[in-house]
Amino acid sequence: MPANVTGDPLGITAVFSDGSRAGFTFTGTPCPRLAGDLLAALAVMVHPHGELDAADSVKLYCAAIRNMAGALAGAEGGGFAGGVGDLARGQVARYWMSAPAWAEGASRRLVLACGEAGLVLAGGLAELAGGRSFNARGTRPLEPYGEAEWGALARACVTVAEESYRAHREALAAAAGGADPASAGWSAGNLRWLLSRWGPSTVEAVSAHAGLSVHVARRRGGHVRASTELFPHTDVVIAYRLLFGVYSGLVPDGIDDLVTGGIDWAGDATVLLSYVKGRTAAESVNLPKAAVRLLEQWLSHSALLRSFLPAGQQNALWPRTERPTGDRILVSPPARSTLQGWIRRHEVTGEDGVPLKIHRHRIRTTHEAMRDTSAWWGSSRQLVDPNHSPRSEGDHYLSAPTPRQRQLVDQIITDAQQDLLRRARPPAVVTSDQAAGLLREYPQLVATLKLTDQVIAELTGGERDVFTAACADQLSGLHGPKGRPCPARPWVCLLCPLAVFAPRHAPNLVRLQGFFTRQWQAMPSAQFMAVFGPYAARLDEVLAGYDPALLAASAPPGDDLQIPLRPEERPA
Repeated sequence: MPANVTGDPLGITAVFSDGSRAGFTFTGTPCPRLAGDLLAALAVMVHPHGELDAADSVKLYCAAIRNMAGALAGAEGGGFAGGVGDLARGQVARYWMSAPAWAEGASRRLVLACGEAGLVLAGGLAELAGGRSFNARGTRPLEPYGEAEWGALARACVTVAEESYRAHREALAAAAGGADPASAGWSAGNLRWLLSRWGPSTVEAVSAHAGLSVHVARRRGGHVRASTELFPHTDVVIAYRLLFGVYSGLVPDGIDDLVTGGIDWAGDATVLLSYVKGRTAAESVNLPKAAVRLLEQWLSHSALLRSFLPAGQQNALWPRTERPTGDRILVSPPARSTLQGWIRRHEVTGEDGVPLKIHRHRIRTTHEAMRDTSAWWGSSRQLVDPNHSPRSEGDHYLSAPTPRQRQLVDQIITDAQQDLLRRARPPAVVTSDQAAGLLREYPQLVATLKLTDQVIAELTGGERDVFTAACADQLSGLHGPKGRPCPARPWVCLLCPLAVFAPRHAPNLVRLQGFFTRQWQAMPSAQFMAVFGPYAARLDEVLAGYDPALLAASAPPGDDLQIPLRPEERPA
């Protein structure tokens, strides 16, 4: 059922995908025509026509409508009393410049939705609404956990999950060999046999069935351990949930409401997980292998407990007993205070030595920061929340790198800047093979490369030649390890600051130009520019320094046989 705008009183009602309803009225709101038009735009943004699928989301946009209507109605120089079609670009720009960031963002989206609602906007208003916001949101990107903190949290979760699952399997094996304690007596195997058929039960109920007093049953013991091993309780569920977030990066409001019906197995190692976020409709994501294995383990671990849930709750993914000795089964997520208590009990500390404060949204941020970015090749949106735009994802999740990642990013930036500087230098093309000419015509080159008389003699005499140039120092490590011969491809020398191009190199340079021409014809233009573009441009600069007659006499054959290419670089 779509959202409906009501006229008396002015308001909006909506029914969401989960069957819930919500209604908001605008009694006494100034500028009712504007409010009505914006409500019409809001109606097309709500499920099933739009993405808004929760009462809180609609409430936010209603607050933005009230804010905009009140601000324009009370503007200096005469209040506004018209509809959306009467709004002038400058009038709206003034409002957005002074509005809170949340109100500006919501009202911009409302104005853009007016076109879908059949409303006509003044010239330029739609372009203004689609432009950059005037007010930046006052939120900071979530800082990821430190590597030591992240490792400590993961290790604690793995320890709890693995130990409890191992004990669970041993308890199931003991239960299979047990018997009814009412006739076979009170023993560890018999207690597990009874609990595996009764479900979570108190010691009072079990002792009464076995014909013992509660005092005697407690003195003999075994009930707490049997119940703890057979049925995962809150402590175990917290470990699984935290570890699932570490492995998958799913945010908490998606994890909270996961159900077994949303797990779609595609083979033995792939899971398509469907989940419902609190503010939008259903989404799905492919889980990483580690999360798939953990999910398999949890489904096995919780299968016995799930079998005792009421008929309407057996698809709940996170069932738990309230405490090891109780008979109450819960499906709701653990409270935040319980989560912090788990951290203290398992001694998970932060870098400051105090118990680590768990902010589950930071788990997503850290998952993104720690994930190997090589997995993004060809799929830059892998496991990026489909409810977020790429810009939002980058601002709030991917822009908070670890110290090691910041160091690597800084190094990449430094290398790129140095590469730009090298490309900006003019190529060193000498017109004579004589050292005297080199010294006379290129004093700056000699000073930059720190060339000695011996090196100059070797450069001009051909002793330091590579395919396309003479190299001032092949062991400098500019394109490979220092102290070892340069492994660069022939065209890389074109942009190398150590290269000196002499007249004797003209034939090879012209051969390389022919190679570029054939690659241009064989490759898509975008691919050619990405691979060979900078080198082809520099080759034109180098050849411009040669005598045209020399280049004409150096016309190469129409093949690449004389170019040192690898087998995969030669045409088929």
